[in-house]
Amino acid sequence: MRCVVYRSNKKAGAYVYCKEGFSPSDLPDELQILLGLCEAVMTINLDEREKLAREDILKVRQNLNEHGYHLQMPPKESIGVINFG
Repeated sequence: MRCVVYRSNKKAGAYVYCKEGFSPSDLPDELQILLGLCEAVMTINLDEREKLAREDILKVRQNLNEHGYHLQMPPKESIGVINFG
């Protein structure tokens, strides 16, 4: 599974992993407001990795499959996915 990782330009330390074909403009409106503009910083293939530096790779894969994205907040704020409705 390939995904693009975006860095929030508004919320320091926040990153969004988006499944291929999903973009920050597809995020819920409330989340787009929180994150502001997002800049692509890398593309990764999760099938070629066993772990990620700060996130549980199984949780990331699950969120990508279920929602199309995974939200990585700064340490002590990580919440995975925000479901607004």
